[in-house]
Amino acid sequence: MATAMDWLPWSLLLFSLMCETSAFYVPGVAPINFHQNDPVEIKAVKLTSSRTQLPYEYYSLPFCQPSKITYKAENLGEVLRGDRIVNTPFQVLMNSEKKCEVLCSQSNKPVTLTVEQSRLVAERITEDYYVHLIADNLPVATRLELYSNRDSDDKKKEKDVQFEHGYRLGFTDVNKIYLHNHLSFILYYHREDMEEDQEHTYRVVRFEVIPQSIRLEDLKADEKSSCTLPEGTNSSPQEIDPTKENQLYFTYSVHWEESDIKWASRWDTYLTMSDVQIHWFSIINSVVVVFFLSGILSMIIIRTLRKDIANYNKEDDIEDTMEESGWKLVHGDVFRPPQYPMILSSLLGSGIQLFCMILIVIFVAMLGMLSPSSRGALMTTACFLFMFMGVFGGFSAGRLYRTLKGHRWKKGAFCVGEVPGCCSSTRPLLLQTATLYPGVVFGICFVLNCFIWGKHSSGAQPYDNPVRTNQIPRQIPEQRWYMNRFVGILMAGILPFGAMFIELFFIFSAIWENQFYYLFGFLFLVFIILVVSCSQISIVMVYFQLCAEDYRWWWRNFLVSGGSAFYVLVYAIFYFVNKLDIVEFIPSLLYFGYTALMVLSFWLLTGTIGFYAAYMFVRKIYAAVKID
Repeated sequence: MATAMDWLPWSLLLFSLMCETSAFYVPGVAPINFHQNDPVEIKAVKLTSSRTQLPYEYYSLPFCQPSKITYKAENLGEVLRGDRIVNTPFQVLMNSEKKCEVLCSQSNKPVTLTVEQSRLVAERITEDYYVHLIADNLPVATRLELYSNRDSDDKKKEKDVQFEHGYRLGFTDVNKIYLHNHLSFILYYHREDMEEDQEHTYRVVRFEVIPQSIRLEDLKADEKSSCTLPEGTNSSPQEIDPTKENQLYFTYSVHWEESDIKWASRWDTYLTMSDVQIHWFSIINSVVVVFFLSGILSMIIIRTLRKDIANYNKEDDIEDTMEESGWKLVHGDVFRPPQYPMILSSLLGSGIQLFCMILIVIFVAMLGMLSPSSRGALMTTACFLFMFMGVFGGFSAGRLYRTLKGHRWKKGAFCVGEVPGCCSSTRPLLLQTATLYPGVVFGICFVLNCFIWGKHSSGAQPYDNPVRTNQIPRQIPEQRWYMNRFVGILMAGILPFGAMFIELFFIFSAIWENQFYYLFGFLFLVFIILVVSCSQISIVMVYFQLCAEDYRWWWRNFLVSGGSAFYVLVYAIFYFVNKLDIVEFIPSLLYFGYTALMVLSFWLLTGTIGFYAAYMFVRKIYAAVKID
């Protein structure tokens, strides 16, 4: 009969999924119908730069402000992303044109930037900052027209239209700094089909901007806050001199165009910025490599194991069999508990927690429930699932710790790891703060399991190992050079990293270059390939180690299985040097600090996958041989 502890993890999983389902709906996802001349609010999100990796809120610069500044209530994901959504003074009406409008102009007077403000604006322009606005939850984009045919004599060049997120704050030219002080908004609407006696409704389906820099002398403004743009290319850009005060106008224009794009497809413009073919190439390449190696490894391992098991199970010539070397000779030590079982159990429990969270997030995102239109939903869901998946992590860690003959459960429940002084009063407050809530979820399940152990309940049974452990450890023969732990990490990490390094480029681009990542179907396939490849490599490595009569496989297998994290670190350094233009100390510190967290998480994930695959393999092969 199933006990309460058997049903607890599955009940909590179902409950977390039910709770998270309601979180997928956020304001802005459902379509909004506009009538003629209805206001379409333009909001600001933030300022970003791939050079500094430091987001700033919109009004950190001296932009024109409305009479009352109102910040939107962000969800957890938006806060972690640095979004600070706020209203702006842009007045946009549905399907209503505006040729030129002046912002924050009183009595036809231009805006004066102080020396400090001018210096700040100039600094942000030289740091390549982008301004991000939204209209009806659609982010603004800048159209880029690239010519695919480079032949200068061909007048019929094909244009490759791409879109850039946000718009550049300004630009530099010959050591001079210029500000984009005029924004030409181009909004596209889709006219909804209505009955004859009903008024037409419109839906916003695209939001573009053409930023321009126009100096004060070339803009003509009147007392009604209207302005006249210069004709053609006769105007000069608005320079910002950081050493003195600068006078300028902030202006904008609005143009509406009808579009055949329906509301359900309006995000296609933003999500087709990268070539999908390279994703297919990555998937096909990874699948072919993994299945090819799977076939080879399976044939070798299965044939070798069958031969080994057949020889070991022969009742005659037992003395000759025992004199041979092989993995059967360490049957009395293969399940001997390793050093520091508490740390190993805690790390593997964290790996299970990460695995469950990542699997559910990617799967749900693949179903379209965490699209970029649900701003911040992906990160919010990941954070909450990580906390709730601590139940699975604590349960797995507790069961493994019990299997490894662990008895100091009180220390294990309240300490991060078995290190000197971890429970002393001098433990840093930062560590307590960072692990408080996830640690509570993880620790409660761990403590409950420990009390169940004390009552010898079946709800906290350890894993049943197929062979007994000898009291006296067996002597380990001298190992060859290729059995070195670091060599094993290098060899074991190549295949899993090779299966996902192309997708890793797009993930890094989404994180560090403010791009949208939406191909979660590809990511789910890559994740499955990663799990398969990590499991295969782990099984092969532990088989070779046991054949070399080295039974200390617990820690080694966990470390070796996470070897692909080393290549992720190397790739992150390569990406930093070749793809990013970061030269300052603070942005570099941010990059490598977050990269260290990513590498650590990836090591826990892949190490846990490989460990449990190897553990099941070891239990399986030793259960198949006859042990006297």
